[in-house]
Amino acid sequence: MHVGIIGVGLMGHGIARNVLSRGGFALSFLDHPGNQPVDEIEGLGGKPLGTPAEIAQVADVIILCVTGSPQVEAIVAGENGLAGALRPGTVVVDCSTALPESTLRMGALVREAGGDYLDAPMTRTAKHAHEGTLNLLVGGEAATLEKIRPVLASFTEAVSHVGPLGHGHRMKLLHNYVSVGYMTLLAEAAAQAADAGIDPQVFVEVLANGGGASAALDRLAPYITAQDRDALPFAVANAQKDIDYYRAMAEAAGAQQTVADGVSKALGASVEGGHGAAYVPELVTFFRKSSAD
Repeated sequence: MHVGIIGVGLMGHGIARNVLSRGGFALSFLDHPGNQPVDEIEGLGGKPLGTPAEIAQVADVIILCVTGSPQVEAIVAGENGLAGALRPGTVVVDCSTALPESTLRMGALVREAGGDYLDAPMTRTAKHAHEGTLNLLVGGEAATLEKIRPVLASFTEAVSHVGPLGHGHRMKLLHNYVSVGYMTLLAEAAAQAADAGIDPQVFVEVLANGGGASAALDRLAPYITAQDRDALPFAVANAQKDIDYYRAMAEAAGAQQTVADGVSKALGASVEGGHGAAYVPELVTFFRKSSAD
């Protein structure tokens, strides 16, 4: 299978290198200024192309790894987009974090064009993408998933079929709400602890040995104790976007979102303060009393 990828960013770069090096598949990628440096990808045989339509003309499987629903919709339905150029039987795999209702619309367009569509958002981090050990939450037809499983296996540790189309993104938003929500809460607690003069190592150890133990603590602990933000290279603005997608999903379902509203407000204050490009662990600093004074 010839693989196309659109979005060679922090996560997509790792996916592309593993599709080539571990999977041994031919790969084309969209040449875009938002890409990470692609020297390694080209060195492994990846070919840059100028538009999504050009990728659709050569690829059997097309992986999308972009910011969110507006970008996905532009790639699928926009000028020189995928929908107008897909070959019959091509599978589009959306690994972005997107709104489920948008996913259903894009899936319908791809099916009308003769292709298939899976939503397959990722969990884990850019480090796992580089290592080829991402986890995917896949929504869509089981037969379509089985058809392209060898491609997905090249950059994943686990691939979970979570239900029909749209359920992958629904599950990802639920996951990120819990994950980002807890990290935001933890950052606020760590900031108060620091303002009170509590030893950060003691703070981390007490939580780790009690009810605060979690993957979120593991990812924030290096920053809490040593100002090392790189354990979680995830921008605050993207975290707020994911929470707001969750809120939109909850509102459409008539579900309670009181806590989610508070998380969005906390993240939004940092974004409005000019820290949208900072990494989530740095919220520990932004939430400190001295930072607000």
